[in-house]
Amino acid sequence: MPQIIPVVSEALQATIRRLLPSQNGFGEDLQAQNVIVPIVDLTPSAEGSSLPVDLARSAAFGSQTAFSVENTTTTVANTPGFYRIIGVCAGKTISTGSGSGSITMSDGLSVKTIWDAYFRTTSTENTMQLDVDITVYLAAGDSVAINSDTNNVAFIGSIRQVATVTGEIVNPAGYVVQ
Repeated sequence: MPQIIPVVSEALQATIRRLLPSQNGFGEDLQAQNVIVPIVDLTPSAEGSSLPVDLARSAAFGSQTAFSVENTTTTVANTPGFYRIIGVCAGKTISTGSGSGSITMSDGLSVKTIWDAYFRTTSTENTMQLDVDITVYLAAGDSVAINSDTNNVAFIGSIRQVATVTGEIVNPAGYVVQ
């Protein structure tokens, strides 16, 4: 015999309100039942996208901002939100020397290194490189920068906003919901 039991959980109710804004203010408690019910996953649509998250994070011609950093620091984003940084950090062939490439974040007062690569050679070697695929969150006043401390290191890639500061998915440019 089916039973329906109220589930009193502020955490679950807050998640329902966040994922399903149209249900905000719905006055009933959540309920559980002991009957098997087929499930249709509407999560991507409820979160503002009809794409699964891995596809919504795709690179797109109109969405990407390319960067090429060598012997300098370049701020690549300073607007609140979530950003995906993809690229390669390469130590060039040199006879001797060293250098590093890094990704840093700043709140306007201090700087934190969140990714770093150090290259050192003592003889002629092939170019060494490291792939980068990282997602960062910027609050108001934050920025993210790409650094290369020498001509011996090149950091090349692109950045794209993948979600707003409130977590709403930003679809790739040109994507049209069917």
